[in-house]
Amino acid sequence: MEFLTDKLGTLFAYDAQSPLIFSSGLFLFLFTGFYLFYGTLRRRPTLRILYVILFSLYFYYKSSGIYFLLLVFAATSDFLIAQAIGRSSSKRLRQLLVALSVVVNLGMLGYFKYTNFLIDISNHLFGEGFLEFQNIFLPVGISFFVFQSMSYTIDIYRRQLRPLDNWCDYLFYLSFFPQLVAGPIVRARDFIPQIRKEPLVTREMFGMALFLILTGLFKKAVISDYISLNFVDRIFDDPLHYSGFECLTGIYGYALQIYCDFSGYSDMAIGIALLLGFRFPENFNAPYKSATITEFWHRWHISLSTWLRDYLYISLGGNRKGRRRQYINLLVTMVLGGLWHGAAIRFVLWGALHGVALALHKAWMGFWRGSKAEGKDMHWWNRIFGVVLTFHIVCLGWLLFRAEDMQTVLLMLHQIFHEFNAEMIPQVIEGYKFVFILIGGGYLLHFLPKWCNRFAQHLVTWAPLMLQVMMVAVMIWCVMQIKSSDIQPFIYFQF
Repeated sequence: MEFLTDKLGTLFAYDAQSPLIFSSGLFLFLFTGFYLFYGTLRRRPTLRILYVILFSLYFYYKSSGIYFLLLVFAATSDFLIAQAIGRSSSKRLRQLLVALSVVVNLGMLGYFKYTNFLIDISNHLFGEGFLEFQNIFLPVGISFFVFQSMSYTIDIYRRQLRPLDNWCDYLFYLSFFPQLVAGPIVRARDFIPQIRKEPLVTREMFGMALFLILTGLFKKAVISDYISLNFVDRIFDDPLHYSGFECLTGIYGYALQIYCDFSGYSDMAIGIALLLGFRFPENFNAPYKSATITEFWHRWHISLSTWLRDYLYISLGGNRKGRRRQYINLLVTMVLGGLWHGAAIRFVLWGALHGVALALHKAWMGFWRGSKAEGKDMHWWNRIFGVVLTFHIVCLGWLLFRAEDMQTVLLMLHQIFHEFNAEMIPQVIEGYKFVFILIGGGYLLHFLPKWCNRFAQHLVTWAPLMLQVMMVAVMIWCVMQIKSSDIQPFIYFQF
């Protein structure tokens, strides 16, 4: 009886050290129970919506504790503001209301994410101790649901969307657990029409969902977690203890780690949503195959890059006010995008690097008009050069992104350029044999032609049920063999 009580207590208690994530055994257990009952509510939309809302709020509670109430507040605030915008015939009033929505959302984001950053800047300007740092908990995924909610009110202000009449429908949209804590950022106009439709899951949808969940789990729990714990984290924690070759491969390793971590999460989110009868847009499209930085942002975190384009870059004027203004708009958009990722100078520099690279590429395109300059139709030799160059620009950005501070960035660069120690390469590869096999295998899978992915997708989708069950069992076994004793949270949980 005491054992049962302890287990129930674990189910309903929030543990900051063990957030509920898709790759955990607890989520598999809970989702199986949730899904079995979900099928019985297929033709009862109101009960189904309430059921999913309760599970979603529970899921967020297990990730951020009492801050699930913040999600409810955001949903209530923007639901009421959106209704007022929809009813108003005064453009001035609608502008004030959408500004109120932006202020409320960015106010929440600013308090939880940027208070200590601003305090740090103030202390540097006015002397240490000018302001005291605050002990502020950052709710998981707050940046995602804030951006998602803002897009809803802005679309209604632009008359691109009608406001919902039912608060539960909006809470369902904002709290839907597959994409709640790390995206993709799903637009209201794409998601809301699906809410009250009967969730029909065809065999093809089920097979596609299974493929996405299995590949996402492999990327996250096998590749990303292993190379992170056994190689990348060690190097970034103390770069002076490693050769320049190890530091360079640590950066290459992190480039693969963050891709596998984030795209793996997105794959699982899209797959889980598909099992529930909801379709999400693609969020990653082999970004390291990009031959230009512009192409990279068409392939990396697509839901964020299109959000920044539609709600920030275009609002600033986009490319409508001349080339110089376009370059400034690109830089401002990417710097703010960097700040969205984290409250630190290194994220500002990461965004600035991408902003400058995008502006330079736009300038280059001014000399070479047409799609070839974007990377779509380059000759193969130009494309190979472009892919290598773009990848290394992105990796320089990942160095800024991953390092704990700028001193670590400088130490890593010092080791690479001054302490490379090429003679140690065979010894390093031998010592980290399995890590290098995973890194090499991960990049090989990433650069395979698209038809290989479609072929694998087809095999899993149309495999007999028993074979699909065996695939799941093999993947779970692989994860159990690789995983460490501690749960490795998704990198983007902190954003």
